[in-house]
Order: sequence, then C-alpha cells, then structure tokens
Amino acid sequence: MDSERILTQLRAEGYEISPQYQDADLVVVNTCGFIDEAVQESLDAIGEALAENGRVIVTGCLGAKAGAAGGNLITETHPKVLAVTGPHATQEVMQAIHRHLPKPHDPFLDLVPEQGIRLTPRHYAYLKISEGCNHRCSFCIIPSMRGDLVSRPIGEVMREAESLVKAGVKELLVISQDTSAYGVDIKYRTDFVNGRPVRTRMTELCEALAALGVWVRLHYVYPYPHVDEVLPLMASGKLLPYLDIPFQHSHPDVLKRMKRPASGEKNIERVAAWRAICPDLTIRSTFIVGFPGETEAEFEHLLEFLQAAQLDRVGCFTYSPVDGAAANALANPVPEEIKLERLDRFMRLQETISEARLRRWVGRRVRVLIDGVDADEGQLIGRTTADAPDIDGVVRISPDPNSRHPIPAAIGEFAMVDIVDSDAHDLHAIYFKGDKQ
Repeated sequence: MDSERILTQLRAEGYEISPQYQDADLVVVNTCGFIDEAVQESLDAIGEALAENGRVIVTGCLGAKAGAAGGNLITETHPKVLAVTGPHATQEVMQAIHRHLPKPHDPFLDLVPEQGIRLTPRHYAYLKISEGCNHRCSFCIIPSMRGDLVSRPIGEVMREAESLVKAGVKELLVISQDTSAYGVDIKYRTDFVNGRPVRTRMTELCEALAALGVWVRLHYVYPYPHVDEVLPLMASGKLLPYLDIPFQHSHPDVLKRMKRPASGEKNIERVAAWRAICPDLTIRSTFIVGFPGETEAEFEHLLEFLQAAQLDRVGCFTYSPVDGAAANALANPVPEEIKLERLDRFMRLQETISEARLRRWVGRRVRVLIDGVDADEGQLIGRTTADAPDIDGVVRISPDPNSRHPIPAAIGEFAMVDIVDSDAHDLHAIYFKGDKQ
C-alpha cells in the first residue's frame, strides 16, 4: 500500500515510472524489517539498486531499524543511499525525491486514475483499513516500527473502496495489522458513508463493503467474540466465506509467552460455531513452531488442535529471533534441528488435512475469478472464494474435452467451472461454457 501511494503521488506530480534501473534517474526501495530473512532481502535489494543505478532512496519498516553501532541500520550498511525514511512516510519520501530529482513542471493530474496507481492486477486490490497495532506480542516488532493502531475513518475507507470498484476491481482484500480491532482507537467514532452515519467498526465496515457487490475477503482477523457478527453476511453470500485468523499456536502457556491477545482455549469452539453458521467457511491461519520454551507436549497440543480444527489453509514458520523482540530474552530456546523436525511433522499433518478439505469441492460447479493463463498447458488459472491471491491454492481450468472450442482467456472476469479433481493444494476444473457469470 505504501508503494502504491508513492507511485500515485509520483504520477500526480508528472514523474514517469521506469521498469529498468538503467533508465531511471532515481530508485526508491520499499523495505520490510520484521524478520531476519526479510531484513536481509531488503538490504540485498538496496545493494542491487545502488550497484545498478547508484541513486537510491529507501523507505519502509527497515528505515526505522537501528544498526549495531547505534545509528540507522541502512546507512550503516549502505552509506551511499541518498535518504532513508520509516514506514507510511509518503510525504517524507516525496520531499527526498524533490531534493534529488526536482519534480517536472506542469504536472498532468488527469493522467492519474481516480483510484491511484496500483501494483496488483486490475481486477483485485488491497484495502488497508488501519495502520499499527495495540498488541505487544513478544515475537513481533511491528508496533515499535509502525506505532499503535490508527484506524482510517470508515467514510475515507469506503470512498477508496467505491473508487476501486468503479475502476473495475472485482475483489477487495481487507488488510491491517489487526482487522478485528478496527475503530477501537477512535472509540468507533461515527463517520459518513454517502451521507449516512456509520460507526467506524469492523461489522459496520463489512456491511458497507458487502453492499458494493464485489468479492470482499477479510485478512488478519483476531478471533474476538464480535467476529461472530460477520458470519451471517458470509452465510448469505454478501461477504466471502473466508477468514484469515492468525492463531500462531494453540497451547495456553505458549500463547502467554507470545503475549497473544487471545488465550486459545475456546478457539476450537469458535471454529465449530462459525462453521455451524456458515458451512462453506474457509479458514486460513499461520503458526509458529519452536517458540522459546516450547516443549514436546506443547507441540503435540498444537498437532491435536490442527487435527480437531481441520483448517483449510495453513502456513507455518519456525521461530526466528527478531532484533528488538522481547521473545529473544525468553529461556530455553529450541534447538534448530528440533524446530525443523517439528515444522516437518506439522506440515505433513496439515497436508493430509488440506487434501481432505479440498476433496469436498470435487463434483461441484463453482464460480471462480480468473487470474491468468498457462499457455503451455492450455489452461486458465483461477481462484474460488476459498483462495486468496499469492498465498492460497488455485484452480487449474481446462477446456471441455468433448468440445473443440478453446476456453476464452478472460483474465479479471468470473467464470463457472466444474471441479473434477484436487490435490493437496489446488483444484482442477473443466470450463462450463453455459454460463460465464
């Protein structure tokens, strides 16, 4: 989202965007500083930009990170960068750009589309509803980089959403650091949506977005009790039956050491209650194995939770120390070989669960959103309501073998398909030519 705001402002001021280092007068690198791997990737990207172009401005989370010598990590590692800013600092980035590459005269504001410049395909877009987080999870340094929760007024969010839909977006992906806490910081203040007073709160936001008539997918939803309020919208087809819930672990003692806001004891009951309201609900989650102090019994508790919850989509990571995180000081770190062994056991179990969950789709005729074409296989690549872009599986769509007509390449459009097979991650389908909508 930060990159899109910077791109939009650059285009608004008349700058041209170059896809090549060699053709650019200046390079802006947006960074991540959450985990060690992301830090190294960001530093490598800065080094590459310096080597290929030489004139580099750096922004993003890593810009707020201190180096070993007590100064800024980026300038300590790459002293030749022209400027460094922290996260969500569009104006600071633009000021640095103006210093090193004065803006062109007579900017053509009409060249910028109303919805701004986006990095996603035309048919879906991320909708950020807040910035920062009020939690202090011991493994996370996001609050120290991005600050406490700051919710965008619901009227502002809805104006952006309406603009995106007007521009042809078919799917809105709602994102934040804590979607369930939307509006808490401003005490659910009332704002106006098309002249109508609406509270800045998750449930009211979902109701307003559901009225736009596009796919709306919720990410990073903490399992607070009021999440129950959006399940009827999912059951009635107004909101995608999809919840991205970052459980992280199941054992209460591990969650306490993580300082997670939800204790975990009632999550199985929550999942069962949600599915009772909306049987087609897809639940995605992420987990950490090998957290400091995690015993074999606590890990076995996590495997039992996984078996009981039958989650549809799951990501898992071994605990990685993050510079500045409170968890680094916890006793009894788990040896690396045990972390990897637990990760392997976790993923093998989840693969069997995922395979069984996906088999439920076989034999159904479903609506999918087309993302691309696999020309080599002669297939379309699409997604069901259960698949978020880039992180979940896909539907590989082949033409009807009884038809001599190729399937239409309708990227960004909906199509009806018949699911004929599945594996551990993806679905396989035949295009149903009778109805594209």
